[in-house]
Amino acid sequence: MGKLININYNGSPLYNINIEHGFERLLAVFGSLGFKNRRLCILTDSTVGAIYLKTVTDIAKNCAQNVISFTFEAGEKSKKLDTIADLYECLIKAHFDRNDIIVALGGGVTGDMAGYGAATYLRGIRVVQIPSSLLAMVDSSIGGKTGVDFRGYKNMVGSFHQPSAVYINIQMLSTLTDAQYYSGFGEIVKHGIIRDMAYFNYIKDNLSGIISRDPYVLEEIVAGSCNIKRVVVENDPEEKGERAVLNFGHTLGHAIEKLMDFKMLHGECVSAGMAGAAYISMKRGMIDKECYNSIISILEDLKLPVKVKGLKADDIIKISKSDKKMDAGRIKFILINGLGNAVICNDVTDSEMAEALGTILE
Repeated sequence: MGKLININYNGSPLYNINIEHGFERLLAVFGSLGFKNRRLCILTDSTVGAIYLKTVTDIAKNCAQNVISFTFEAGEKSKKLDTIADLYECLIKAHFDRNDIIVALGGGVTGDMAGYGAATYLRGIRVVQIPSSLLAMVDSSIGGKTGVDFRGYKNMVGSFHQPSAVYINIQMLSTLTDAQYYSGFGEIVKHGIIRDMAYFNYIKDNLSGIISRDPYVLEEIVAGSCNIKRVVVENDPEEKGERAVLNFGHTLGHAIEKLMDFKMLHGECVSAGMAGAAYISMKRGMIDKECYNSIISILEDLKLPVKVKGLKADDIIKISKSDKKMDAGRIKFILINGLGNAVICNDVTDSEMAEALGTILE
């Protein structure tokens, strides 16, 4: 039971992803990182904290000198510099120094903010990720990308700051709502589409276990996604090349997310964005219609949207040009040249995006 995935940087061990079915090994992980006699701040949101904060705090008190917590209001709207400023003040008042630690207990918003806070407080302290959502387990907790939204623009302020460890408790998935749970499969399906056709087929073949939230099916799926992201991140830790393929579906997805005022979950927006990117890939002859239909079908089977209501194509295209993935005034768009083979394209036109959006906008 459980899996251990090693993440390397320039060929040397950097940190481990621990995939478990409970919190029984969390104390051992904390102990291995030398937390004795250190201060530890658990950053969480109001929803996750109500369920798990006491458990994690009690474990941390067995090895840390002092354990405090910082809880913010759950939701994307808290992912801003004002919240980070409040975190800084909390750490300063508790006399945190450069050897102390932040623990991110929550979903992607929590993980991104904890990472950014850790990267910038005293020019960098350690952070441990304990992702509570499926999306965070397979995506945001891995790879060291951190950030906050700035005036409605997603993740426009951030840094690279690698965690000291990632601890995934599969049991935490049982407390997610259906919407939160299936949102995670937006990133999971993406990993199969961009890098691993066998993994994509494993998802298709295990839909019943996914729907029933079978913990052992989910362990395999989480580990599979983490391994795909591990390979990409190790090859390109600071997103200077290959790592950009992880943004498949995100160019349109982030624009949809902003225009929907974050009322759609991230994985849902990525799903719609992937439907659009897959359509452009098909129109360019990079995949056939059967492959395109297979992508749309699995997204629908996993209760993810492939259509969006109430938006205009022109608005989405305009917002996409304010995305952080722009390169010298051109959109860095990710397409697929066959299932499992993502490619970076800088020549996707407005008319191609408009045609693709015509298939996903209602």
